[in-house]
Amino acid sequence: MAIKPQLACFERLGAPGWAALEQVCAAAREAGLLIVADGKRGDVPVTAEAYGQALVGETPTPWGPVAGLGADAFTANPLLGADALEPLIAAAEVAGAGVFALVRTSNPGAADVQDLEVAGGPLHERLAALVDGLSERLAGADSPLSGMGAVVGATEPAHIARLRELMPRSIFLIPGVGAQGGRPELLGAAFAPGRAAALIPASRSIASDPDPAAAAERLRAAVWDVSTG
Repeated sequence: MAIKPQLACFERLGAPGWAALEQVCAAAREAGLLIVADGKRGDVPVTAEAYGQALVGETPTPWGPVAGLGADAFTANPLLGADALEPLIAAAEVAGAGVFALVRTSNPGAADVQDLEVAGGPLHERLAALVDGLSERLAGADSPLSGMGAVVGATEPAHIARLRELMPRSIFLIPGVGAQGGRPELLGAAFAPGRAAALIPASRSIASDPDPAAAAERLRAAVWDVSTG
C-alpha cells in the first residue's frame, strides 16, 4: 500500500508546508507505506536533475550532501521529451525508486492534447511507447514489472486495454476513482495475471466520507475483486 501526497498542497505553505510533508512521509514509513510524491515534475535536463535530487536523491554541497524527500516514487511530465526524463530516471535508478510518467490523465481537458492524432495515433499512445522504451532502465531483477510506470486516468477506461498492451511491464497509477467519477469495476484491463499491477489512489471520496476507514475498505475490496477477477 502507498500514500500519494500532492506536493502542491504542501508547497503552497512555504517552509512550514515542506516540514509538514516530511512529517507525513516519516509517519508513512513508520506505518510501512510506500510514498509516491505527486508533483508531475518536468523541465529541461539541468532542472530535471535538481527535481530528481529533491524527490529521491540528495544534493552535494561544500558542507556535505543534503538529503531530499526520500520518496519511493514520483510523478513526472514527459512532454518535454526523453532528454528531460533522463535525469529523473537516472535519479530513480540510483535510489531504487520508481517514476510514473503522465500518459493519459483523468482530468476532462486531457483530451484537448493527449488524444490529438500524431504520426498515425493519439499522442497518449506515443507517450506510452516512450514509457515502454524506458522500462528496462528500471526493471526489477526478479520481476516482470518495471519501476517505469504510467499515470492512466480511471475516467476514460476505454483507453486502458490499449495502454496496457503498449506498456506491459509498467505499473499503472490510476487516479480519478471516486470524486472524479471513475469506477473501479471498469479497470480490469489494467491487470494481467502474473505480469501487471496498478495503484488506484483515492483521497476526497475517502476523506469526505462519514466513515473514512469503511470507505477505504470498500475501495480496497472493489479493486481486489477487479484485479483477481
